[in-house]
Amino acid sequence: MKAAQLVAPATFDLIDIAEPVPVDGQAKIRIEALSVCGSDIHGIFNTALPEENYPLEVSVGCHEIAGTIVESKTDEIKVGQRAIILPTRGLGGLAEYLVQTPDRILPVPDWGPLDEWVMCQHTGTVLYSVKQMGNVAGKRVAVLGQGGIGLSFTMLLEKQGALQIIGIDPVEARRKKALEVGATNTVDPSQDDMYEAIDELTGGEGIDIVVDATGDPEGFGQCLKIVKRWGIFVSFSLTGRDGKIASFPHQEFMFKAATIIPTQVAATSQPTKEIREMIALKERGWIDPGVLKSHNLDFTDVQKAYDMYADHSDGVIKVAMSVNGA
Repeated sequence: MKAAQLVAPATFDLIDIAEPVPVDGQAKIRIEALSVCGSDIHGIFNTALPEENYPLEVSVGCHEIAGTIVESKTDEIKVGQRAIILPTRGLGGLAEYLVQTPDRILPVPDWGPLDEWVMCQHTGTVLYSVKQMGNVAGKRVAVLGQGGIGLSFTMLLEKQGALQIIGIDPVEARRKKALEVGATNTVDPSQDDMYEAIDELTGGEGIDIVVDATGDPEGFGQCLKIVKRWGIFVSFSLTGRDGKIASFPHQEFMFKAATIIPTQVAATSQPTKEIREMIALKERGWIDPGVLKSHNLDFTDVQKAYDMYADHSDGVIKVAMSVNGA
């Protein structure tokens, strides 16, 4: 089967490897749809590791995966089912087949394109974070970063009755998409003073809840400056392998006395719970993360897909890749 492997920073090779064989308690999945996540970019793809670390493990660098079960050695999962697959650490999705246990196989309905269902994975992780905010109805919220994650926050906050949702991003295509999916206002921080812009947009009321969805080491400090005193700061952002932030504005931190909530569903005891809920919400028509898909490419164009996302080129929001001729 074909698989992708990072052989140098930001450099993929397509290679041939043997198909995986399931053991008792596992199912084999024919991968049909993949999607690129921002954390794959700044956490793996663009991270310059020591030369001796390359090539990385085969297929690592993608965790948004969907496909069809082709072999099952477990009673819970049936051949022919379509599903979103959560890889375990060290096991990525950049291959034509993988094996997994039932707890990380999330069935989806038989209708609708898999390259849209796979978007429930990242929006589901955001659902977990939104739950930690409490009731957002009537609140003013700013979301710093309007990539796939930030836009998912915008969509969910609009559905839950936020009074004002300000999407902040320097990329025009992302700001435009934010307005389409629920933002009331947007700010371009590359052109405008975002603190003055927020003050003007809120009529001096300030921001009740701020979200860091940037993946940028600068984002943490910026969010502390944005949120009003005694507000809520939800931190979703992962800033790469070293996990560092650019600076910590301690005086701002002390004065604001904000409630800071780090949210990472993958670190909880139920990493699939909200993703399963998102699948159910899409199935009943309450929300459709599939609207975030902006580009379709073939798996053989994996390098182009990651370059496009990393460079924010061609108005990219979310890139989906078709695998196995899907």
